[in-house]
Amino acid sequence: MTQASGNPDVPDLGRRQFMNLLTFGTITGTVLGAAYPIIKYFIPPSSGGAGGGVTAKDALGMDVDITAFLDEHGAGERVLVQGLKGDPTYLVVTDEGGSIERYGVNSICTHLGCVVPWNANANKFMCPCHGSQYDYQGKVVRGPAPLSLALTHADVTEDDNVVLTNWEETDFRTGDQPWW
Repeated sequence: MTQASGNPDVPDLGRRQFMNLLTFGTITGTVLGAAYPIIKYFIPPSSGGAGGGVTAKDALGMDVDITAFLDEHGAGERVLVQGLKGDPTYLVVTDEGGSIERYGVNSICTHLGCVVPWNANANKFMCPCHGSQYDYQGKVVRGPAPLSLALTHADVTEDDNVVLTNWEETDFRTGDQPWW
């Protein structure tokens, strides 16, 4: 290896070393550029940031405005909206009809993941796939579902939108820690 003429501590970069470095850099850049979208595909998107929650969306993908929502839906109704992680979630209008409950009920059955519809005549959530039943708050009352439906917090913001956040405290229906 030859020395640079001005400084004896700096080795001279030969043509072969330069071509090896250029080839290695090109291959590395190409592989990383191709791997980025593949890796990004397998990382799930976050469901909200810094605990701020997710704004509930209606069937048309519009933000749920609480005033318009309460004008359209009566006391005791359960209405599907898009909730956390895109899961269908029921917002529950209070029995007085002037507001919504402080919780939302995730409509994904804990047995095999079917969407569980609300049956107003029976006052239950009844799964059409395998017959699981949940009471008016989503607590399992008949199997084969092993667990109650997941809960979310449903809060109204200053601009009258409904925001759903994770339920992390004790499940008020069972007294257990949340499984979700």
